Amino acid sequence: MTTTTAPTSPPPTGLPPASLRLLRAAGFISNFDRFCIAPMLVVIGARLGVPLPTMVLAASGYYLCYGLMQPVWGLASDRVGRVAVMRFSLTGAALAAFVSAAATGATMLIVARAVAGAFFAASIAASLTYVGDTVPAEVRQRPLSELMTAFALGTAVATVVAGALAHYVSWRLVFALPGVFAAYLAVALRRLAEPEREPTPSLLAPVRVVMRSRWQWYVMAVALLEGAVLLGFLTYLAPALESRGVPTAVAGAVSALYGVGSMAAAQLVKRLVGRWSPAMIILVGGVQMAAAYAIAALSLSVPALVVTALLLGGGWSFMHSTVQSWATVLAPTARATGVAMFGVALYVGSALASGLAAGAADHHAYRGLFLIAAVLTVPLTIAAGVGRARYR
Repeated sequence: MTTTTAPTSPPPTGLPPASLRLLRAAGFISNFDRFCIAPMLVVIGARLGVPLPTMVLAASGYYLCYGLMQPVWGLASDRVGRVAVMRFSLTGAALAAFVSAAATGATMLIVARAVAGAFFAASIAASLTYVGDTVPAEVRQRPLSELMTAFALGTAVATVVAGALAHYVSWRLVFALPGVFAAYLAVALRRLAEPEREPTPSLLAPVRVVMRSRWQWYVMAVALLEGAVLLGFLTYLAPALESRGVPTAVAGAVSALYGVGSMAAAQLVKRLVGRWSPAMIILVGGVQMAAAYAIAALSLSVPALVVTALLLGGGWSFMHSTVQSWATVLAPTARATGVAMFGVALYVGSALASGLAAGAADHHAYRGLFLIAAVLTVPLTIAAGVGRARYR
């Protein structure tokens, strides 16, 4: 008697697991590269003989280029394809990472990090757009939460590995690692099928589609504030601890708990999608972020910043995954450009906040910085929650 095995049913989202793994890997390595420098700023500055405000330029320059290149990669993605853009950008990112590892001075490092940010900028936006192209809107936040988990893992691993390797081995190795993995993914992504998309009549046609949407402008404003509040001020968690004599490796480990909090919260968010309204999920995220920064403003002790990092990770998964999912439905015919413009606002806000706060950080005024972040979380939560509730 012959037994036939029923074919394996596709996942509820319709996205093959192998494809999702590749997308997660691309996002993971992008976030690893972006977050690895924060816990090393003090160490690199000491090794290269430059002050902290100068080294912050390597971080803020990265964030700025990461944000500014979003529309370029978005337009290219709408024009030539998501996978093609990811493979090309990862090749450039690998080269920039290797130059960062070989930098002989602050200027060379700052320029190399800016170029790395410009190339790594394509990975996460293209991954999100790929999900938007292939997964129905009603279940889209679930694979997006999977991507957010991978992004958070990249953040966590980067901050732990960066702090430990910079302290015990070399900061140069930390920059070389994402270069190796980016080079591998540039080849491996050839296995990812290019999703169908509507042809664009001209190079700038997607921009016109996106910019005509009033909701697109609204969501970009929310993203600008979110990038400033969370990503910009998050940069200073590790330096705040180091200013109190905490070893670099320990400071990095504390910052890495942001990724742990994000991963744990992402699993909960997946279960809440469809049960709670998007506005409610945003509200819960905003409350976590406000509480996190309030705790940091009251105390810069290790236990206090452990709680801060965990809550910020939770806030990111609740608020950002919801706003990010919102951004994928605003311009379906120019999805990559719309998601890219969202990214522009997010990372420009991050770069502006981290850059403007550098002077206060140099004077160790971290508690004041975190108090400002706590206050700014209130209008961010109101704008994101009310806007998402009204959007139809």
